[in-house]
Amino acid sequence: MPSGGDGRPLLLAVSMLYEDAHNPRTEFPAAAISELGEDIQRRGILQPLVVHPADRDGRHQVHFGAKRLRAAICAGLHEVPVVVRDLPADRYAQVAENQKRHGLTPLEVARFIRAQVDAGDSNAAIARQLGMNLTAVAHHLSLLDLPPVLDDALKSGRCTSPRTLHELSKLHADRPDQVQALLAGEADITRASVSAIRSTADEPVPNEPAVSPPDKLIAQAIAACDRLERALSRVKLPDSSPTAAPALIALRGRVEGIATRWLQGSDRQTPSQTER
Repeated sequence: MPSGGDGRPLLLAVSMLYEDAHNPRTEFPAAAISELGEDIQRRGILQPLVVHPADRDGRHQVHFGAKRLRAAICAGLHEVPVVVRDLPADRYAQVAENQKRHGLTPLEVARFIRAQVDAGDSNAAIARQLGMNLTAVAHHLSLLDLPPVLDDALKSGRCTSPRTLHELSKLHADRPDQVQALLAGEADITRASVSAIRSTADEPVPNEPAVSPPDKLIAQAIAACDRLERALSRVKLPDSSPTAAPALIALRGRVEGIATRWLQGSDRQTPSQTER
């Protein structure tokens, strides 16, 4: 097997390469892979993949070039040019390389930030490494806790701005009907359309039935439950961590306590109050 320690490009069989499971790029649209594959058929791979030294099975993990590898396989190539480098896995470098070639989607960046937070990086350190400000980091993280209707708008491409979606998410709790009306349209969702909703937040809308405070609170509670459910779905249950178990027990007790207190309060209401 070639060592490639001097940085010279080598040809390796695609069967001896595998992708990094922690690659920040997680979305590989079929159309984009097919288009790149057609270009590779015409011109070949112009930029070698960067791979780690072979593991004990003789296979190399791809550090830079997962998309090129997929496109090469789509184009029918059996070998691809690579440069073997014995370098540590640098997640931030992978983000930078992907952004320069074909920018990561906001959701991919958000998932990467969440992974780095879970790994112990502070928001400030992440912002510094990615060249963002702290507000942009917070806006990206909020993409992972969007209400389902806003999550659909993000994934469909109608709105990809983390800041706009963050602002719309806050409005969704207070003005659900207006936000739903905006989402029901087909036009792209912009900051201007979100600002229009915000500017009328304190004004009565003609022919719109008054929204009572309890109804607003219910809408806010439903949105909070959606966020809680998504957050809990990301909690990884430890196999044998003695330190995490008490925290999980306390969390479960707190959630059950909130539900119990609410149900007890609901039982004390009269039928007419409940119906209202």
